[in-house]
Amino acid sequence: MAQIENLFVTPLYRARLSEHGPAIDTEELENSCIAIAEDDEAGQDWCEENGYPGYTSYASLTDLPWRFPIFADVVKVLDAHVAAFAQSLEFDLGDKSLVLEDLWINILPEGGSHGSHIHPHSVISGTTYVSMPEGASALKLEDPRHAMMMAAPPRVKEARRDLRSFIYVQPDVGDVLLWESWLRHEVPMNMAEDERISVSFNYKWE
Repeated sequence: MAQIENLFVTPLYRARLSEHGPAIDTEELENSCIAIAEDDEAGQDWCEENGYPGYTSYASLTDLPWRFPIFADVVKVLDAHVAAFAQSLEFDLGDKSLVLEDLWINILPEGGSHGSHIHPHSVISGTTYVSMPEGASALKLEDPRHAMMMAAPPRVKEARRDLRSFIYVQPDVGDVLLWESWLRHEVPMNMAEDERISVSFNYKWE
């Protein structure tokens, strides 16, 4: 009898931020994100110059945990989640460890989107969700085999989840999602009237 075995999985970690470390007040975190965005003139200028909808601190601020204590608490929590994910991935880290490389705020207004991309030079990337109004964009993940499918026919509309070319994950406020940094992903257009707020991050191996 024929046997079919699925190989080479693409893992996605999803948990409540509160499962590890100090409790995070999501309202305080949201207010902090908004206050930083309003004060960060360099970040606002970068977004305008580069046609980035809304606001990101990615190109302007590298010290969020120092500026606001709540971000220092967020990092402690993320460290624990990333350690749990790395263990499930069975990484052999040797005498090195996975450490935070970048941490940045994303504020996406109605009509804003963030195109498909990966995070080169990092090992684990992820996002925790601060404000997700009704109609806010899901996270869109792309099958990493896409470029190798060549002349393959399309999948049927209701194909099994593990065979689909794209997966949409709709997070809730207080969720943290983690994935390996080579996984291509994007944020489709935000259809909500209110802003979609998240905090994204990268971990490196050193």
